[in-house]
Amino acid sequence: MIRALFTALGPENSGPLRRLLALLAVSSVLQGVTYALLVPLMEAILGPGPGSAWPWFGVVAVSGLSAAAATWTAQTAAFRTGSDLARVLHHRLGDKIVQLPLGWFDRTRVGELSRMNSQSVPQVMNVPAHLLRPAVTAVLTPLTVVAVMPLFDVRIALTLVVSLPLLAVILRWSNRMVERADRDRHASIDEAAGRVVEFAQAQPVLRAFGRAGGDGALDRALAGQGAADRAMLWRAVPGLVAFGFAVRAVFAAVLIVGVHAALGGSLAAPALPALLILTARFAEPLSAAAGLGASMRISANSLASINRVLAVEPLPEPARPVVPASADVEFRAVTFGYGDGPVLREVSFTMPERTMTALVGPSGAGKTTVARLLARFWDVSGGQVRIGGVDVRDIATEDLMALVSFVFQDVYLFEGSLADNIRVGRPGASDEEVLRAASAAGLDEVVAALPRGIDTPVGEAGTLLSGGQRQRVSIARALLKDAPIVVLDEATAALDPENDAVVQAAVASLAGRRTLLVIAHRLRTVQAADQILVLNEGRITERGRHEELLDAGGTYSRFWQERSRTRGWHLTGAAGQGGG
Repeated sequence: MIRALFTALGPENSGPLRRLLALLAVSSVLQGVTYALLVPLMEAILGPGPGSAWPWFGVVAVSGLSAAAATWTAQTAAFRTGSDLARVLHHRLGDKIVQLPLGWFDRTRVGELSRMNSQSVPQVMNVPAHLLRPAVTAVLTPLTVVAVMPLFDVRIALTLVVSLPLLAVILRWSNRMVERADRDRHASIDEAAGRVVEFAQAQPVLRAFGRAGGDGALDRALAGQGAADRAMLWRAVPGLVAFGFAVRAVFAAVLIVGVHAALGGSLAAPALPALLILTARFAEPLSAAAGLGASMRISANSLASINRVLAVEPLPEPARPVVPASADVEFRAVTFGYGDGPVLREVSFTMPERTMTALVGPSGAGKTTVARLLARFWDVSGGQVRIGGVDVRDIATEDLMALVSFVFQDVYLFEGSLADNIRVGRPGASDEEVLRAASAAGLDEVVAALPRGIDTPVGEAGTLLSGGQRQRVSIARALLKDAPIVVLDEATAALDPENDAVVQAAVASLAGRRTLLVIAHRLRTVQAADQILVLNEGRITERGRHEELLDAGGTYSRFWQERSRTRGWHLTGAAGQGGG
């Protein structure tokens, strides 16, 4: 646990924790010494000359005050260290998240990161703030008592020494039971958190189909979390009870040994109550150890999940980064898969600078994977992705992100003004540049209709704008970023004709000025492309211009014919009749 804490903090942030552990060790040992000094004090008080107890009173008072001062100092440091720990972990997680490969993020990661920041970090913060002091006390104070006990009675000391391995075994068993149960519980919490996010995001679909009141996957995830909580209780209780019983059995054994020695005359009567008090001080911190150990194990699981994220290797940065001299793109025999088999197989093509390349094909063919490999969301399994003749693995991440701009089908807007969301494309852009990008993306009418113009807040996730308007904001971001390579991944797939026309005009304005990669199911979007690549089952099966591919009579030609037929469909007033 302590080693994992140091790992999570990192060497540069470990100093306060080291100092806290030293303070806790001193205060725990001083407590044990103070308890040990009670034995001669009690012997003097209960012996034939009570007056001889006064010096011992002074020694016990000095030791007790020293222990209290050390404990107060350690506890103050513990609260401060816990607060600092939470701050450091949030910063380290934030820094790590921006270093992780973009391909690392998926739906389950959203729930995991949400739980980690809202639950795991506070649980780990609780370790130095509240758990370390009793944990260190539960170890060092009893050991100190055992160390000094031979000075007073070897038989009782041996009884305590023999009991320690038994107590350690029971405590370890109890903690392992809690650890396994809590690990299962964490998995169920992550699943439930991910399902809650999914449930919230899918409200339009669920309501459209009368499912707003419940969702099977979410219900099952929540039921699984409840079952994991109950299982944890059932697994934890036997260990807690067994350890508490073992501690009391040790105290009973000491009592039997002490009484037998006192009755036999080998132990002075005044010494027996003093030794029993010392044994009670031995047992008291141990009694709390089982419950404390369970809390520590729960926190340890939270800490382990944090360390797993911190341990994820980012994509390696080049030792000597190269900046491409041009914006042409080449895929050279690229092979890639997500673990269940290759998604792309020996894919090769070139995108000359300032040309438009369209990528079409059936769903699942690997089109989006091609786009994301261009921006190095992942590293390829085989082959190379090159920009300006330079392998993207030899380009610094910051430089690569400056070269490529994305327009996705699903647009996320941050809570803030319309201008703030456009300025995401280039945070240092002036107001005039933001307005020009907004105008080029067809947002003039939108800005004019908003109560505060471009400074109007758009609401959380852009809820005050329509889907088409949010897509225009995404186009404006790309225009403002002014990257030499622009990728449009199904940017017009869900747009109405009006918004589609606006986005098409923005795309046309980029043609000839930027290297464009357009992924689209609407084939009229790609008619003007300099080259069209047909991707099917992870391979490029056709390439050429629109007219050439139509004449070839292959997959593209069939796609075009199917889209042409469906474009003429319409609903009529008579049931069961349609036109085409």
